[in-house]
Amino acid sequence: MILLPLLLALAAPEAAGQADPRPDAGAVETTRMKAEEARQGVVADPRYVYAISNATIGKYDRRNGRRIAQWQGDPALFKHMNSCILRASEIVCAASNYPDVPQASSVEWFDVRRMAHVRSRSLGPGRGSLTWLDWHDGSWWAGFANYDGKGGEPGRDHRLTTLVRYTPEFQEVGAWLFPKTVLDRFAPYSSSGGVWDDEGLLYVTGHDRPELYALRLPQAGSTLEHVATIAIPTNGQAIAWEVGADRVLWSIERKTEEVVASKIPRIPDARIRSRD
Repeated sequence: MILLPLLLALAAPEAAGQADPRPDAGAVETTRMKAEEARQGVVADPRYVYAISNATIGKYDRRNGRRIAQWQGDPALFKHMNSCILRASEIVCAASNYPDVPQASSVEWFDVRRMAHVRSRSLGPGRGSLTWLDWHDGSWWAGFANYDGKGGEPGRDHRLTTLVRYTPEFQEVGAWLFPKTVLDRFAPYSSSGGVWDDEGLLYVTGHDRPELYALRLPQAGSTLEHVATIAIPTNGQAIAWEVGADRVLWSIERKTEEVVASKIPRIPDARIRSRD
């Protein structure tokens, strides 16, 4: 296992706004596997790893690293799949028409037993480009990216990266912006992955930095609070908790076409309570 370097202590809040918080330790890498589809996302359970590209999903046996099945979609229909989650016997993926504009998004479901696409929900144009989706507290939570350059729309940039809460039927019930300390790390891109933990913290990644940002909903207002920044062994992109494991987070390394698992440290309770 590889222990990432110790990071700086948590900074005190700045008078003009939030400081850039730092945790006590980084993630611990536990597993690394080759997977040629590891270009957009990854999900895993105790037996299998599923590597995801724009229009392809590869199913790998974790015991030997061999691919045992593959789904291949029409690239014209599956233009840009992004971060996914494994829920029950289905992979649920965020998808968009990136880099086309106006930005439009959809949610795509896949049966992992048959390795087949089973349904789709179009979200159409709206808050940006859907890059990740998670199920938490009886709701869907979606991360919408906006970009400074390619794939961005006129008058919109990374500062409009938005978290949206939906009902199970995808009716919007809330939306939040990201704090400047995180947006500055996203620029000129946006958020590529996001997952909730069991303590009510939202962990997100950017596009290219090897960092995981812990956030929480504010007591008031519309901007998320930045709790901590954790070093991870991969360069941003999609993330997903391993089903059935305790705080094992999977991510991808696009350049080497690898899927990587890391143990994520918990944020000390006192640190979280100190912001209440």
